[in-house]
Amino acid sequence: MRLCSIFIDGRAEAALSLGNGFLPIKTVNKTFNKNWPVDLFELIINQKLEEIRAWLNVIGGIETLEQKGGIIPKDKINYGPLYRHPRKIWGIGLNYAEHAADLKEVAPNTEPASFMKPDTTIIGPNDRIFIPKQSHRTTAEAELGIIIGQKCKDVSESEAPSVIAGFTTILDMTAEDILEKNPRYLTRAKSFDTFFSFGPELVTPDEIDNLSELTVATVINGKVHRKNTVANMMFSPWHLVSFHSKVMTLLPGDIISTGTPGACVIQDGDTVACVIDGFEPLINRVTDLKKRDRLP
Repeated sequence: MRLCSIFIDGRAEAALSLGNGFLPIKTVNKTFNKNWPVDLFELIINQKLEEIRAWLNVIGGIETLEQKGGIIPKDKINYGPLYRHPRKIWGIGLNYAEHAADLKEVAPNTEPASFMKPDTTIIGPNDRIFIPKQSHRTTAEAELGIIIGQKCKDVSESEAPSVIAGFTTILDMTAEDILEKNPRYLTRAKSFDTFFSFGPELVTPDEIDNLSELTVATVINGKVHRKNTVANMMFSPWHLVSFHSKVMTLLPGDIISTGTPGACVIQDGDTVACVIDGFEPLINRVTDLKKRDRLP
């Protein structure tokens, strides 16, 4: 099952992403006499995704929905971020050894190198990434994102798959020149407005045949900058869920961004993307605030 947030009359609403368009949850409620939340974050925190997926199996799947009508064509909508206010965003640094080598650093091999980001960094597909006036070297990093589906604490790696809602595409930005001054500046370097894009789709685990075989690629101006497979992570997605659940309680809607195969320097006018096998690409344009007096 694939879900997204789309703008309808200026308001972001949850919708099922179908092959030929989008079916808002509000339309599902009206057509099938349901009462599900029409906000994606509310669907997650109330643990309704599995209920919807089970219902789809009962009614005959996506094909039944497509026959009922009410589908909005893909070229008629704009995506929003999946949601705006998760309780936590965990980022993982240097989770691919090759990326660590790019930065002339040693990849952590005993514990993940993690950090947190505020929700004010969040943007969605096709929104602008703003390079701040304080930075002259900002990078973008494509990453696989994990969305937590259940409140959990101290889960094992074997239990981790049972507590997630799904996966998404992420672009994580860093003011790299600020970070290079001092590693203690990591939080500031990661926390400028627009420095975390995610969406357009939440993909539930049943849609993914083999998580470890997924390829994650950082793409800039249509060219692959760096790509790698999940199997080559230093710490697997399930390890990351387990590890961080032993630090603090994880809550529905929390996000773990699992690390990048490679960060690309972004400049004014660039287009950067996160491309993952089987996922709708996440694409954002770049504006350097030092070069633009007025935004188009």
